[in-house]
Amino acid sequence: MFVGLYMLSLLFLLYIQNRKRVFDYPKGKAVPVSIIVPCYNAEKSIGRTLDSLLRLKYDAPIEIIVVDDKSKDNSTKVVSEYAKRYDNIRLIVNERNSGRAAEPTNIGVKAAKYDYVAVTDDDSTPEEDALIKMIGFLQEDDRVSAVTCAVLAKHTETFMQKLQAIEYTVIAWSRKLLDLVDCVYVTPGPFALYRRDRLIEVGLFDTNNMTQDIEIVWRLISRGYIARMCLSARVHSETPRRLKAWFRQRIRWNIGGTQTLLKYKKYVFQKGMLGAFIIPFFSLSLFLGLIGLGIFLYLFTRRIAVFYLSSLYSVEAQTTILRLSELSFSASILNYFGIILFLLGASFTFFGLTVMGERKLYRYDTFFNVMFYMIVYLMIYPIIMITGLYKFARGKYSW
Repeated sequence: MFVGLYMLSLLFLLYIQNRKRVFDYPKGKAVPVSIIVPCYNAEKSIGRTLDSLLRLKYDAPIEIIVVDDKSKDNSTKVVSEYAKRYDNIRLIVNERNSGRAAEPTNIGVKAAKYDYVAVTDDDSTPEEDALIKMIGFLQEDDRVSAVTCAVLAKHTETFMQKLQAIEYTVIAWSRKLLDLVDCVYVTPGPFALYRRDRLIEVGLFDTNNMTQDIEIVWRLISRGYIARMCLSARVHSETPRRLKAWFRQRIRWNIGGTQTLLKYKKYVFQKGMLGAFIIPFFSLSLFLGLIGLGIFLYLFTRRIAVFYLSSLYSVEAQTTILRLSELSFSASILNYFGIILFLLGASFTFFGLTVMGERKLYRYDTFFNVMFYMIVYLMIYPIIMITGLYKFARGKYSW
C-alpha cells in the first residue's frame, strides 16, 4: 500500500508541476526515415498498416521495408501488390520463421538506407502527424536514441477491448510522466523511432527476449543514451478480442519482463536512472501484485485456520463458540489505507482519460468499466505473473 500510494503521489505531482507541457514536442525537420514492419500471418491487417504509413504527412523521403517472417498465409502476396504500386515499399522474406519480432526487425534495420529508422507492428496504424512530431526529439539532443509515442487501442467492440482501451490510455499518460524524469523504459512495437547507428552499435534487438522493445531501451540507457516519449504522437494498435488471447499476450509480456530483469539485475543502483529508478520501479510493477496476493492468501488462510481450530476446541470443550460481544466492526488502519489507495487509483484513471481526451471511452458504461478494470481486471495480473514464472522456469513458452 505504501509503494502504491508513493507512486500515485509521485505521478500526480509530476503532472501538476508539468501539466502545461506534457503534450509539447520539439519542432523537428523532416529528414529521410526508413520504416521497418516485421510481418507474420497478417494478410488481414498489413494492408491497413501500409495505407497508414503511406498517409504520413512528412516532407522527406520514407522507405517502407516489410520483413516477412515466413508467413503461412497470403501476407507476402498482399505486400507484393503494394510494392508494385509504390516505389518506396520493399518486401524482404526471412529465410526461416524465427517465431519472434526481433529477428525480422534486425533484418530490416540492416537493410535500411537512412540514418533514422522507425519500427511498427503489422497491425498498427500511426496517425498522419506521428512521425513529424517524434523526429524532433532525436534532433534536439544527441543522447536521445529512441522515441516512443502514445499507443492507444484501435477498437472498443468487445468488453475485453474496452478494458484494454482504458489500460492503454492510462499507460500512455503514465509513460509521459515518467519521461519527465528520464525514465522511459520501453518503446512499444506499434510505433517507435530510433537512431539506426545506435541500434547497430549496441547489437540490435535481442532475438532471445520475448519483449525486445523493453530490452533494447534498457541496453541503450546502460550505454549512456536516453529514450523519450511524445504524448502528442499517437498510434492505434489491435488488441485481443477475447480473454484467452489477452491472457496469452500478457504472459508473454511478463516472461519478457522477467528475462530483462534477470539480464540487467547487476545494474541495480548503477547506470544512473536505469539502476536508481527504472529497474526498481519495473520490478515493483511486475511483482508487487504477486506479493500482495501472497500476503492476502496468508492472512485469509490464517484467519480461516484460527476460526476452525477455535471452533473445534470450543465444541470439544462444550463452550460457547461465538459471543455477540466478540463481534467487532471497527476498521483497521489497513482498511483506511486500502480505501484511499483505491480512490486515488480510480481518480488517476479517470483523470488520465480526461487528459488524453479519449471521449469515446466516456459512455454510459464508463464508470462500470473503470470499476471493473480496477477491481477485477488488475487483480488478474498476479495470476498471469504466476503462470508466466511457471512457464519461464520450465522453459516452455513461445510468442
